[in-house]
Amino acid sequence: MQRISPLRTLTQYKSAYLRHDLPSGLSVFLVALPLCLGIALASGAPLFSGLVAGMVGGIVIGFLSGSEVSVSGPAAGLAVIVADAIAKIGSYEAFLVAVVLAGVIQFVLGLIKAGRFSSFFPDSVIKGMLVAIGIVIILKQIPHALGRDNDYEGEFEFQQLADGENTLSEIYRAIETASPGAVVISLISLVFLIGWDKIVGKSKRAFLKNFPAPLIVVCGGVALNEFYRVAVPGWYLGDTAHQHMVQIPTIKPGQSLFSIFDFPDFSILANPQVYGIAATIALVASLETLLNLEASDRLDPAKRISSPDQELIAQGVGNMLSGLIGGLPVTSVVVRTSANVYGGAKTRISTILHGSFLLIAVFLGGALLNLIPLSCLAAVLITVGYKLAKPAIFQKVYRDGWSQFVPFIVTVVGIIFTDLLIGIALGSVVGILFVLYTNVQTSFRVDRDGRKVTIEFEKDLYFLSKPQLKEVLGTLQSGDEVIIDGANAPFIDHDIYNMLQDYSEIAKVQGIGYELRNVVLNRRKRQRTSSLVPQ
Repeated sequence: MQRISPLRTLTQYKSAYLRHDLPSGLSVFLVALPLCLGIALASGAPLFSGLVAGMVGGIVIGFLSGSEVSVSGPAAGLAVIVADAIAKIGSYEAFLVAVVLAGVIQFVLGLIKAGRFSSFFPDSVIKGMLVAIGIVIILKQIPHALGRDNDYEGEFEFQQLADGENTLSEIYRAIETASPGAVVISLISLVFLIGWDKIVGKSKRAFLKNFPAPLIVVCGGVALNEFYRVAVPGWYLGDTAHQHMVQIPTIKPGQSLFSIFDFPDFSILANPQVYGIAATIALVASLETLLNLEASDRLDPAKRISSPDQELIAQGVGNMLSGLIGGLPVTSVVVRTSANVYGGAKTRISTILHGSFLLIAVFLGGALLNLIPLSCLAAVLITVGYKLAKPAIFQKVYRDGWSQFVPFIVTVVGIIFTDLLIGIALGSVVGILFVLYTNVQTSFRVDRDGRKVTIEFEKDLYFLSKPQLKEVLGTLQSGDEVIIDGANAPFIDHDIYNMLQDYSEIAKVQGIGYELRNVVLNRRKRQRTSSLVPQ
Protein backbone atom coordinates (compact mmCIF):
# COMPACT_ATOMS: atom_id res chain seq x y z
CA MET A 1 0.00 0.00 0.00
CA GLN A 2 1.24 3.44 -0.93
CA ARG A 3 2.06 5.43 2.19
CA ILE A 4 1.36 9.17 2.30
CA SER A 5 3.96 11.05 4.31
CA PRO A 6 2.70 14.36 5.75
CA LEU A 7 6.23 15.77 5.83
CA ARG A 8 6.71 14.91 2.17
CA THR A 9 3.39 16.57 1.33
CA LEU A 10 4.31 19.78 3.13
CA THR A 11 7.89 20.00 1.83
CA GLN A 12 6.68 19.56 -1.76
CA TYR A 13 3.72 21.89 -1.35
CA LYS A 14 3.19 24.31 -4.25
CA SER A 15 1.81 27.78 -3.76
CA ALA A 16 -0.57 27.15 -6.66
CA TYR A 17 -2.44 24.64 -4.49
CA LEU A 18 -3.36 27.37 -1.99
CA ARG A 19 -5.97 28.86 -4.31
CA HIS A 20 -7.80 25.54 -3.98
CA ASP A 21 -7.00 24.67 -0.37
CA LEU A 22 -7.79 28.08 1.14
CA PRO A 23 -11.41 28.34 -0.09
CA SER A 24 -11.95 24.67 0.66
CA GLY A 25 -10.64 25.09 4.21
CA LEU A 26 -12.93 28.06 4.68
CA SER A 27 -15.94 26.07 3.41
CA VAL A 28 -15.17 23.17 5.76
CA PHE A 29 -14.80 25.64 8.65
CA LEU A 30 -18.29 27.03 8.00
CA VAL A 31 -19.73 23.51 7.92
CA ALA A 32 -17.75 22.29 10.94
CA LEU A 33 -18.60 25.22 13.20
CA PRO A 34 -22.25 24.33 13.96
CA LEU A 35 -21.48 20.58 13.89
CA CYS A 36 -18.83 20.91 16.62
CA LEU A 37 -21.22 22.89 18.80
CA GLY A 38 -24.19 20.60 18.16
CA ILE A 39 -22.31 17.39 18.91
CA ALA A 40 -20.96 18.86 22.16
CA LEU A 41 -24.51 19.82 23.15
CA ALA A 42 -25.79 16.31 22.37
CA SER A 43 -22.93 14.74 24.33
CA GLY A 44 -23.82 16.63 27.50
CA ALA A 45 -20.37 18.23 27.40
CA PRO A 46 -19.32 21.91 27.52
CA LEU A 47 -19.89 23.61 24.15
CA PHE A 48 -16.25 24.62 24.04
CA SER A 49 -15.22 20.94 24.09
CA GLY A 50 -16.61 20.44 20.58
CA LEU A 51 -14.60 23.37 19.25
CA VAL A 52 -11.44 22.07 20.93
CA ALA A 53 -11.96 18.70 19.24
CA GLY A 54 -12.49 20.46 15.91
CA MET A 55 -9.25 22.42 16.28
CA VAL A 56 -7.25 19.32 17.21
CA GLY A 57 -8.87 17.32 14.41
CA GLY A 58 -8.01 19.99 11.88
CA ILE A 59 -4.54 21.13 12.91
CA VAL A 60 -2.94 18.12 14.64
CA ILE A 61 -4.61 15.17 12.93
CA GLY A 62 -4.63 17.09 9.64
CA PHE A 63 -0.84 17.29 9.86
CA LEU A 64 -0.31 13.64 10.85
CA SER A 65 -3.16 12.01 8.89
CA GLY A 66 -2.81 9.12 6.48
CA SER A 67 -5.05 10.98 4.02
CA GLU A 68 -4.76 14.21 2.05
CA VAL A 69 -8.50 14.98 2.09
CA SER A 70 -9.91 13.36 5.26
CA VAL A 71 -11.14 15.82 7.91
CA SER A 72 -11.39 14.87 11.59
CA GLY A 73 -13.44 16.29 14.43
CA PRO A 74 -16.07 15.35 17.01
CA ALA A 75 -18.40 12.65 15.66
CA ALA A 76 -22.15 12.34 16.10
CA GLY A 77 -21.77 8.55 16.33
CA LEU A 78 -20.00 8.93 19.66
CA ALA A 79 -22.48 11.39 21.23
CA VAL A 80 -24.58 8.73 22.98
CA ILE A 81 -21.47 6.90 24.22
CA VAL A 82 -19.98 10.15 25.55
CA ALA A 83 -23.19 11.24 27.30
CA ASP A 84 -23.59 7.83 28.93
CA ALA A 85 -19.90 7.72 29.95
CA ILE A 86 -20.02 11.17 31.60
CA ALA A 87 -23.08 10.10 33.59
CA LYS A 88 -21.44 6.84 34.69
CA ILE A 89 -18.06 8.25 35.62
CA GLY A 90 -19.40 11.28 37.44
CA SER A 91 -17.75 14.31 35.82
CA TYR A 92 -16.52 15.63 32.50
CA GLU A 93 -12.99 16.04 33.90
CA ALA A 94 -12.91 12.33 34.77
CA PHE A 95 -14.26 11.45 31.32
CA LEU A 96 -11.35 13.31 29.71
CA VAL A 97 -8.99 10.69 31.17
CA ALA A 98 -10.87 8.04 29.18
CA VAL A 99 -10.38 10.12 26.03
CA VAL A 100 -6.61 10.25 26.67
CA LEU A 101 -6.48 6.48 27.27
CA ALA A 102 -8.54 5.86 24.12
CA GLY A 103 -5.91 7.82 22.20
CA VAL A 104 -3.18 5.61 23.64
CA ILE A 105 -5.09 2.49 22.52
CA GLN A 106 -5.54 3.89 19.00
CA PHE A 107 -1.84 4.77 18.82
CA VAL A 108 -0.96 1.17 19.70
CA LEU A 109 -3.47 -0.17 17.16
CA GLY A 110 -1.73 1.87 14.49
CA LEU A 111 1.69 0.56 15.51
CA ILE A 112 0.55 -3.08 15.28
CA LYS A 113 -0.93 -2.47 11.80
CA ALA A 114 -4.58 -2.98 12.82
CA GLY A 115 -5.68 -0.62 10.02
CA ARG A 116 -5.64 -3.50 7.55
CA PHE A 117 -9.06 -4.60 8.83
CA SER A 118 -10.67 -1.70 6.93
CA SER A 119 -10.24 -3.72 3.73
CA PHE A 120 -12.75 -6.32 4.92
CA PHE A 121 -15.75 -4.04 4.34
CA PRO A 122 -17.46 -4.75 0.99
CA ASP A 123 -17.18 -2.09 -1.69
CA SER A 124 -20.96 -1.92 -2.04
CA VAL A 125 -21.28 -1.11 1.68
CA ILE A 126 -18.83 1.81 1.43
CA LYS A 127 -20.80 3.18 -1.53
CA GLY A 128 -24.02 2.72 0.43
CA MET A 129 -22.55 4.54 3.42
CA LEU A 130 -21.67 7.59 1.32
CA VAL A 131 -25.09 7.74 -0.31
CA ALA A 132 -26.91 7.20 3.00
CA ILE A 133 -24.93 9.96 4.68
CA GLY A 134 -25.83 12.26 1.81
CA ILE A 135 -29.53 11.48 2.23
CA VAL A 136 -29.36 11.83 6.02
CA ILE A 137 -27.62 15.21 5.67
CA ILE A 138 -30.47 16.45 3.48
CA LEU A 139 -33.21 15.08 5.74
CA LYS A 140 -31.60 16.41 8.92
CA GLN A 141 -30.95 19.87 7.44
CA ILE A 142 -34.48 20.45 6.12
CA PRO A 143 -35.79 21.44 9.60
CA HIS A 144 -32.89 23.87 10.08
CA ALA A 145 -33.58 25.32 6.63
CA LEU A 146 -37.20 25.87 7.75
CA GLY A 147 -36.16 27.49 11.01
CA ARG A 148 -36.82 24.62 13.43
CA ASP A 149 -33.75 23.91 15.57
CA ASN A 150 -35.03 21.61 18.33
CA ASP A 151 -32.62 18.91 17.18
CA TYR A 152 -28.91 19.57 17.43
CA GLU A 153 -26.67 20.00 14.38
CA GLY A 154 -24.77 16.87 13.43
CA GLU A 155 -27.12 14.17 14.72
CA PHE A 156 -27.39 11.14 12.43
CA GLU A 157 -29.65 8.78 14.37
CA PHE A 158 -33.21 8.25 13.09
CA GLN A 159 -34.63 8.47 16.62
CA GLN A 160 -33.67 11.92 17.86
CA LEU A 161 -32.35 12.35 21.38
CA ALA A 162 -32.99 16.06 21.72
CA ASP A 163 -36.77 16.23 21.26
CA GLY A 164 -38.13 12.68 21.04
CA GLU A 165 -39.00 13.03 17.35
CA ASN A 166 -37.56 11.00 14.49
CA THR A 167 -36.06 12.22 11.23
CA LEU A 168 -39.37 12.17 9.32
CA SER A 169 -41.63 13.50 12.07
CA GLU A 170 -39.15 16.34 12.65
CA ILE A 171 -39.55 17.42 9.01
CA TYR A 172 -43.35 17.37 9.42
CA ARG A 173 -43.12 19.53 12.58
CA ALA A 174 -40.74 21.90 10.78
CA ILE A 175 -43.19 22.37 7.91
CA GLU A 176 -45.95 23.12 10.44
CA THR A 177 -43.85 25.73 12.25
CA ALA A 178 -41.79 27.08 9.34
CA SER A 179 -40.23 30.50 9.90
CA PRO A 180 -40.67 32.80 6.85
CA GLY A 181 -37.32 34.48 7.51
CA ALA A 182 -35.41 31.18 7.63
CA VAL A 183 -37.22 29.81 4.56
CA VAL A 184 -36.34 32.84 2.46
CA ILE A 185 -32.68 32.73 3.52
CA SER A 186 -32.36 28.98 2.84
CA LEU A 187 -34.12 29.17 -0.55
CA ILE A 188 -32.03 32.11 -1.75
CA SER A 189 -28.90 30.33 -0.52
CA LEU A 190 -29.82 27.09 -2.34
CA VAL A 191 -30.64 28.89 -5.59
CA PHE A 192 -27.34 30.75 -5.40
CA LEU A 193 -25.28 27.60 -4.67
CA ILE A 194 -26.90 25.66 -7.52
CA GLY A 195 -26.61 28.59 -9.91
CA TRP A 196 -23.02 29.24 -8.85
CA ASP A 197 -21.99 25.67 -9.74
CA LYS A 198 -23.49 26.09 -13.21
CA ILE A 199 -21.92 29.51 -13.75
CA VAL A 200 -18.51 28.32 -12.58
CA GLY A 201 -18.78 25.21 -14.76
CA LYS A 202 -19.15 27.36 -17.88
CA SER A 203 -16.76 30.11 -16.83
CA LYS A 204 -13.13 30.18 -17.91
CA ARG A 205 -12.11 32.50 -15.09
CA ALA A 206 -10.02 30.71 -12.45
CA PHE A 207 -11.01 33.28 -9.82
CA LEU A 208 -14.65 32.19 -9.94
CA LYS A 209 -13.76 28.50 -9.73
CA ASN A 210 -11.73 28.99 -6.58
CA PHE A 211 -13.94 31.49 -4.79
CA PRO A 212 -15.80 29.86 -1.87
CA ALA A 213 -19.52 30.04 -2.65
CA PRO A 214 -20.41 29.10 0.97
CA LEU A 215 -18.72 32.30 2.14
CA ILE A 216 -20.96 34.37 -0.15
CA VAL A 217 -23.99 32.46 1.14
CA VAL A 218 -23.04 33.06 4.77
CA CYS A 219 -22.39 36.77 4.22
CA GLY A 220 -25.69 37.04 2.37
CA GLY A 221 -27.52 35.21 5.16
CA VAL A 222 -26.10 37.55 7.80
CA ALA A 223 -26.96 40.64 5.72
CA LEU A 224 -30.51 39.46 5.03
CA ASN A 225 -31.16 38.63 8.68
CA GLU A 226 -29.89 42.07 9.73
CA PHE A 227 -32.23 43.55 7.12
CA TYR A 228 -35.08 41.66 8.81
CA ARG A 229 -34.15 43.31 12.10
CA VAL A 230 -34.76 46.76 10.61
CA ALA A 231 -37.42 46.23 7.95
CA VAL A 232 -39.31 43.02 8.90
CA PRO A 233 -38.89 42.44 12.67
CA GLY A 234 -41.29 39.49 12.63
CA TRP A 235 -38.91 37.57 10.38
CA TYR A 236 -35.76 38.36 12.35
CA LEU A 237 -34.13 35.14 13.54
CA GLY A 238 -32.09 36.40 16.48
CA ASP A 239 -35.00 36.83 18.90
CA THR A 240 -36.74 33.47 18.56
CA ALA A 241 -37.22 31.16 21.57
CA HIS A 242 -34.65 28.70 20.18
CA GLN A 243 -32.16 31.06 18.60
CA HIS A 244 -31.65 30.14 14.99
CA MET A 245 -28.03 31.23 15.00
CA VAL A 246 -24.51 29.90 15.45
CA GLN A 247 -23.74 30.18 19.16
CA ILE A 248 -20.00 30.17 19.89
CA PRO A 249 -19.03 30.51 23.56
CA THR A 250 -17.21 33.84 23.89
CA ILE A 251 -14.47 34.86 26.33
CA LYS A 252 -15.83 37.59 28.58
CA PRO A 253 -13.75 40.67 29.49
CA GLY A 254 -11.41 39.91 32.39
CA GLN A 255 -11.85 36.16 31.94
CA SER A 256 -8.63 34.12 31.83
CA LEU A 257 -7.92 32.25 28.61
CA PHE A 258 -7.33 29.01 30.50
CA SER A 259 -10.60 29.34 32.43
CA ILE A 260 -12.55 28.13 29.40
CA PHE A 261 -10.56 24.89 29.13
CA ASP A 262 -11.27 21.71 31.08
CA PHE A 263 -8.44 19.45 32.19
CA PRO A 264 -8.50 15.71 33.03
CA ASP A 265 -8.79 14.49 36.61
CA PHE A 266 -6.24 11.66 36.68
CA SER A 267 -7.33 10.54 40.14
CA ILE A 268 -10.04 8.58 38.30
CA LEU A 269 -7.37 6.10 37.13
CA ALA A 270 -8.12 4.16 40.31
CA ASN A 271 -11.65 3.54 39.00
CA PRO A 272 -11.78 0.43 36.72
CA GLN A 273 -14.74 1.93 34.79
CA VAL A 274 -12.49 4.42 33.05
CA TYR A 275 -10.62 1.65 31.22
CA GLY A 276 -13.80 0.06 29.85
CA ILE A 277 -15.01 3.47 28.65
CA ALA A 278 -11.63 4.16 27.04
CA ALA A 279 -11.68 0.81 25.20
CA THR A 280 -15.23 1.44 23.93
CA ILE A 281 -14.35 4.90 22.64
CA ALA A 282 -11.15 3.62 21.01
CA LEU A 283 -12.88 0.76 19.20
CA VAL A 284 -15.91 2.75 17.98
CA ALA A 285 -13.79 5.77 17.01
CA SER A 286 -11.30 3.54 15.16
CA LEU A 287 -14.07 1.73 13.29
CA GLU A 288 -15.68 5.01 12.20
CA THR A 289 -12.29 6.39 11.20
CA LEU A 290 -11.36 3.37 9.08
CA LEU A 291 -14.76 3.39 7.36
CA ASN A 292 -14.52 7.10 6.66
CA LEU A 293 -10.96 6.72 5.42
CA GLU A 294 -12.15 4.18 2.85
CA ALA A 295 -14.88 6.64 1.87
CA SER A 296 -12.47 9.58 1.62
CA ASP A 297 -10.20 7.61 -0.74
CA ARG A 298 -13.23 6.96 -2.92
CA LEU A 299 -14.13 10.67 -2.93
CA ASP A 300 -10.58 11.89 -3.56
CA PRO A 301 -10.40 13.07 -7.22
CA ALA A 302 -6.65 12.29 -7.28
CA LYS A 303 -7.42 8.68 -6.22
CA ARG A 304 -4.64 8.62 -3.61
CA ILE A 305 -4.42 5.59 -1.34
CA SER A 306 -4.29 6.47 2.35
CA SER A 307 -2.47 4.54 5.05
CA PRO A 308 -5.00 3.31 7.65
CA ASP A 309 -2.22 2.53 10.12
CA GLN A 310 -0.84 6.05 9.87
CA GLU A 311 -4.40 7.35 10.30
CA LEU A 312 -4.87 5.35 13.51
CA ILE A 313 -1.60 6.73 14.87
CA ALA A 314 -2.72 10.27 13.97
CA GLN A 315 -6.12 9.72 15.60
CA GLY A 316 -4.39 8.36 18.70
CA VAL A 317 -2.19 11.44 19.04
CA GLY A 318 -5.20 13.66 18.37
CA ASN A 319 -7.36 12.04 21.03
CA MET A 320 -4.58 12.13 23.60
CA LEU A 321 -4.15 15.87 23.03
CA SER A 322 -7.91 16.55 22.82
CA GLY A 323 -8.46 14.81 26.15
CA LEU A 324 -5.59 16.68 27.80
CA ILE A 325 -7.04 20.12 26.91
CA GLY A 326 -10.75 19.39 27.39
CA GLY A 327 -11.91 18.23 23.96
CA LEU A 328 -14.37 15.52 22.89
CA PRO A 329 -13.17 12.29 21.24
CA VAL A 330 -12.17 12.78 17.60
CA THR A 331 -12.69 10.63 14.51
CA SER A 332 -12.47 11.06 10.76
CA VAL A 333 -15.90 12.30 9.62
CA VAL A 334 -17.54 12.01 6.20
CA VAL A 335 -19.62 15.20 6.27
CA ARG A 336 -16.62 17.48 6.69
CA THR A 337 -14.50 15.32 4.38
CA SER A 338 -17.18 15.57 1.68
CA ALA A 339 -17.34 19.35 2.08
CA ASN A 340 -13.55 19.39 1.78
CA VAL A 341 -13.47 17.35 -1.43
CA TYR A 342 -16.36 19.19 -3.08
CA GLY A 343 -14.76 22.47 -2.01
CA GLY A 344 -11.83 21.61 -4.29
CA ALA A 345 -9.13 20.67 -1.76
CA LYS A 346 -5.85 19.45 -3.18
CA THR A 347 -3.87 18.62 -0.02
CA ARG A 348 -4.05 18.36 3.77
CA ILE A 349 -3.41 22.11 4.02
CA SER A 350 -7.16 22.71 3.63
CA THR A 351 -7.82 20.52 6.68
CA ILE A 352 -5.18 22.33 8.71
CA LEU A 353 -6.61 25.68 7.63
CA HIS A 354 -10.10 24.72 8.73
CA GLY A 355 -8.76 23.90 12.20
CA SER A 356 -6.87 27.18 12.26
CA PHE A 357 -10.03 29.09 11.35
CA LEU A 358 -11.84 27.40 14.26
CA LEU A 359 -9.03 28.55 16.57
CA ILE A 360 -9.25 32.13 15.30
CA ALA A 361 -13.05 32.10 15.51
CA VAL A 362 -13.07 31.11 19.17
CA PHE A 363 -10.54 33.67 20.35
CA LEU A 364 -11.15 36.56 17.96
CA GLY A 365 -14.34 36.26 15.95
CA GLY A 366 -16.99 34.68 18.17
CA ALA A 367 -19.28 37.71 18.36
CA LEU A 368 -19.27 38.13 14.58
CA LEU A 369 -19.83 34.46 13.79
CA ASN A 370 -22.79 34.34 16.17
CA LEU A 371 -24.64 36.48 13.60
CA ILE A 372 -24.74 33.55 11.11
CA PRO A 373 -28.23 32.01 10.66
CA LEU A 374 -28.29 28.20 10.62
CA SER A 375 -30.60 28.27 7.58
CA CYS A 376 -27.81 29.44 5.25
CA LEU A 377 -25.44 26.77 6.61
CA ALA A 378 -28.24 24.21 6.12
CA ALA A 379 -28.33 25.15 2.43
CA VAL A 380 -24.58 24.52 2.16
CA LEU A 381 -24.93 21.08 3.77
CA ILE A 382 -27.92 20.15 1.59
CA THR A 383 -25.85 20.74 -1.55
CA VAL A 384 -23.06 18.56 -0.10
CA GLY A 385 -25.64 15.86 0.68
CA TYR A 386 -26.99 15.91 -2.87
CA LYS A 387 -23.52 15.48 -4.35
CA LEU A 388 -23.05 12.39 -2.18
CA ALA A 389 -26.43 10.88 -3.10
CA LYS A 390 -26.97 11.70 -6.75
CA PRO A 391 -29.55 9.43 -8.49
CA ALA A 392 -26.89 8.40 -11.01
CA ILE A 393 -25.08 6.52 -8.22
CA PHE A 394 -28.13 4.29 -7.64
CA GLN A 395 -28.30 3.54 -11.38
CA LYS A 396 -24.61 2.66 -11.57
CA VAL A 397 -24.73 0.26 -8.61
CA TYR A 398 -27.93 -1.33 -9.95
CA ARG A 399 -26.18 -2.05 -13.26
CA ASP A 400 -23.43 -3.85 -11.31
CA GLY A 401 -25.91 -6.61 -10.41
CA TRP A 402 -27.96 -7.76 -7.43
CA SER A 403 -24.93 -8.95 -5.49
CA GLN A 404 -23.81 -5.31 -5.34
CA PHE A 405 -27.15 -3.54 -5.28
CA VAL A 406 -28.80 -5.45 -2.42
CA PRO A 407 -26.00 -4.84 0.17
CA PHE A 408 -25.81 -1.25 -1.09
CA ILE A 409 -29.52 -0.55 -0.61
CA VAL A 410 -29.63 -2.40 2.74
CA THR A 411 -26.79 -0.16 3.96
CA VAL A 412 -28.58 2.96 2.74
CA VAL A 413 -31.91 2.06 4.35
CA GLY A 414 -30.22 0.80 7.52
CA ILE A 415 -28.29 4.03 8.09
CA ILE A 416 -31.29 6.24 7.33
CA PHE A 417 -33.65 4.42 9.71
CA THR A 418 -31.18 3.48 12.48
CA ASP A 419 -27.70 4.97 12.68
CA LEU A 420 -24.33 4.78 10.95
CA LEU A 421 -22.81 1.74 12.68
CA ILE A 422 -25.98 -0.38 12.65
CA GLY A 423 -26.51 0.38 8.96
CA ILE A 424 -22.91 -0.57 8.16
CA ALA A 425 -23.29 -3.82 10.13
CA LEU A 426 -26.50 -4.76 8.30
CA GLY A 427 -25.00 -4.01 4.90
CA SER A 428 -21.83 -5.95 5.71
CA VAL A 429 -23.76 -9.04 6.83
CA VAL A 430 -25.87 -9.01 3.65
CA GLY A 431 -22.74 -8.44 1.56
CA ILE A 432 -20.99 -11.43 3.15
CA LEU A 433 -24.07 -13.60 2.56
CA PHE A 434 -24.02 -12.65 -1.13
CA VAL A 435 -20.32 -13.53 -1.33
CA LEU A 436 -21.05 -16.94 0.18
CA TYR A 437 -24.02 -17.48 -2.14
CA THR A 438 -21.97 -16.51 -5.20
CA ASN A 439 -19.15 -18.80 -4.11
CA VAL A 440 -21.57 -21.72 -3.77
CA GLN A 441 -23.15 -21.05 -7.15
CA THR A 442 -19.83 -21.08 -9.00
CA SER A 443 -17.94 -23.82 -7.17
CA PHE A 444 -18.69 -26.56 -9.74
CA ARG A 445 -20.38 -27.07 -13.11
CA VAL A 446 -22.37 -29.92 -14.57
CA ASP A 447 -22.18 -31.06 -18.22
CA ARG A 448 -24.59 -33.69 -19.53
CA ASP A 449 -24.17 -35.29 -22.97
CA GLY A 450 -26.87 -37.91 -23.27
CA ARG A 451 -26.09 -40.48 -20.58
CA LYS A 452 -22.60 -39.07 -19.93
CA VAL A 453 -22.47 -36.65 -17.00
CA THR A 454 -19.38 -34.72 -15.92
CA ILE A 455 -19.34 -32.82 -12.64
CA GLU A 456 -16.22 -30.65 -12.62
CA PHE A 457 -15.09 -28.78 -9.51
CA GLU A 458 -13.86 -25.26 -10.40
CA LYS A 459 -12.51 -24.13 -7.03
CA ASP A 460 -12.22 -25.17 -3.40
CA LEU A 461 -15.37 -26.88 -2.11
CA TYR A 462 -16.66 -26.05 1.36
CA PHE A 463 -19.66 -27.42 3.24
CA LEU A 464 -21.79 -24.55 1.92
CA SER A 465 -21.78 -26.28 -1.50
CA LYS A 466 -23.11 -29.52 -0.04
CA PRO A 467 -26.87 -28.87 -0.53
CA GLN A 468 -26.45 -27.87 -4.17
CA LEU A 469 -24.12 -30.80 -4.95
CA LYS A 470 -26.47 -33.23 -3.18
CA GLU A 471 -29.35 -31.92 -5.29
CA VAL A 472 -27.38 -32.56 -8.49
CA LEU A 473 -26.58 -36.14 -7.41
CA GLY A 474 -30.25 -36.64 -6.68
CA THR A 475 -31.12 -35.93 -10.35
CA LEU A 476 -28.93 -38.78 -11.67
CA GLN A 477 -30.80 -41.72 -13.18
CA SER A 478 -30.16 -45.39 -13.79
CA GLY A 479 -27.87 -45.87 -16.78
CA ASP A 480 -26.03 -42.58 -16.34
CA GLU A 481 -22.23 -42.66 -16.57
CA VAL A 482 -20.95 -40.08 -14.07
CA ILE A 483 -17.44 -38.68 -13.68
CA ILE A 484 -16.66 -36.31 -10.81
CA ASP A 485 -13.43 -34.44 -11.51
CA GLY A 486 -11.74 -32.64 -8.58
CA ALA A 487 -8.50 -31.65 -10.34
CA ASN A 488 -9.22 -27.91 -9.86
CA ALA A 489 -10.16 -28.19 -6.18
CA PRO A 490 -7.05 -28.15 -3.97
CA PHE A 491 -9.32 -28.22 -0.93
CA ILE A 492 -12.40 -30.43 -0.47
CA ASP A 493 -14.26 -30.20 2.80
CA HIS A 494 -14.76 -33.37 4.92
CA ASP A 495 -18.54 -33.18 4.52
CA ILE A 496 -18.28 -33.00 0.71
CA TYR A 497 -15.66 -35.77 0.56
CA ASN A 498 -17.66 -38.16 2.77
CA MET A 499 -20.85 -37.50 0.80
CA LEU A 500 -19.11 -38.33 -2.49
CA GLN A 501 -17.62 -41.52 -1.05
CA ASP A 502 -20.98 -42.61 0.39
CA TYR A 503 -22.74 -41.98 -2.93
CA SER A 504 -20.73 -44.76 -4.58
CA GLU A 505 -22.88 -47.33 -2.74
CA ILE A 506 -26.07 -45.58 -3.85
CA ALA A 507 -24.80 -45.53 -7.46
CA LYS A 508 -24.23 -49.30 -7.44
CA VAL A 509 -27.74 -50.01 -6.21
CA GLN A 510 -29.34 -47.65 -8.78
CA GLY A 511 -27.24 -48.83 -11.72
CA ILE A 512 -25.32 -45.62 -12.17
CA GLY A 513 -21.75 -45.67 -13.45
CA TYR A 514 -19.77 -43.60 -10.94
CA GLU A 515 -16.11 -42.55 -11.01
CA LEU A 516 -14.17 -40.12 -8.79
CA ARG A 517 -11.12 -38.51 -10.40
CA ASN A 518 -8.62 -36.42 -8.43
CA VAL A 519 -11.05 -36.14 -5.52
CA VAL A 520 -8.64 -35.89 -2.60
CA LEU A 521 -9.39 -34.69 0.91
CA ASN A 522 -7.55 -31.38 1.51
CA ARG A 523 -4.90 -31.74 -1.19
CA ARG A 524 -3.25 -28.45 -0.17
CA LYS A 525 -2.44 -29.80 3.27
CA ARG A 526 -1.05 -33.00 1.79
CA GLN A 527 1.14 -31.02 -0.61
CA ARG A 528 2.55 -28.88 2.18
CA THR A 529 3.25 -31.98 4.28
CA SER A 530 5.01 -33.80 1.45
CA SER A 531 7.18 -30.77 0.71
CA LEU A 532 8.53 -30.98 4.26
CA VAL A 533 9.61 -34.64 3.90
CA PRO A 534 13.42 -34.95 3.22
CA GLN A 535 14.13 -36.05 -0.31
